[in-house]
Amino acid sequence: MKLKNLISDGDKVKVFEHDGKCVKIFKDPKEPKSVVLYEAITHARVEETGFTKIPELEEIRNIDGNYAIIYSFVEGKTLGALMRENPNKADEYLELLADIQIEINALTAGKLSRLKDYLNRSIDGLDMIDDVKKYELLTRLNKMPTHSKLCHGDLSPDNIIIGENGAVVVDWFKAKQGNASADAAKTYLNFCLKHHTEWAEKYLKVFCAKSGVETGYIRDWLPIIAAAQLKFKRPAEREVLLTWIDMMII
Repeated sequence: MKLKNLISDGDKVKVFEHDGKCVKIFKDPKEPKSVVLYEAITHARVEETGFTKIPELEEIRNIDGNYAIIYSFVEGKTLGALMRENPNKADEYLELLADIQIEINALTAGKLSRLKDYLNRSIDGLDMIDDVKKYELLTRLNKMPTHSKLCHGDLSPDNIIIGENGAVVVDWFKAKQGNASADAAKTYLNFCLKHHTEWAEKYLKVFCAKSGVETGYIRDWLPIIAAAQLKFKRPAEREVLLTWIDMMII
């Protein structure tokens, strides 16, 4: 299979459009089979929740020595691209983002792995914060309510494609069952990491108004979500993430 129409090129995967399909190919030929299968089963379990704004997982293949997951192709532009092209419509797009997130979080996802377990492992394994902060973060996490709501885990405007038939949400690898406010906190943090603080604050205000969740409750999750994000060891994110931890752990 010759893949030519490159859609995106990430750290670990490349995504192509091929014959009306979306082909997500793992760059490393030694990528563990368990990682590929985990992404596929996670996506399939999200489909089983009844959420319809999601591409269909069609097959897993080995292409020239690399694993690939093939999804139905969604024609359109990402919500992120539309926001950058039409900043005057940002408020409208943030409303849509909040509506989609609330629709996702309204579903239960009992077959997915637990968000609190993932956060606990991520924070416990950190070597860049001291033991006192780690203990405070894990204590705070343990006190947070345990829910089984569907959480995308990395929802941002760039993971929403707007096409002729409306919005479709992609990239479900980090999906978990958990607390919707933690999911919203991750979306807020994604804006901050891309230096869109104004959009972050507007999004938070809109999400809270629509969902009825208090702003302070989502902010309570921010140091936990920021600490878990440190596990990826991305130099460009480190300062912002540590600042969130230092600001909230007082």
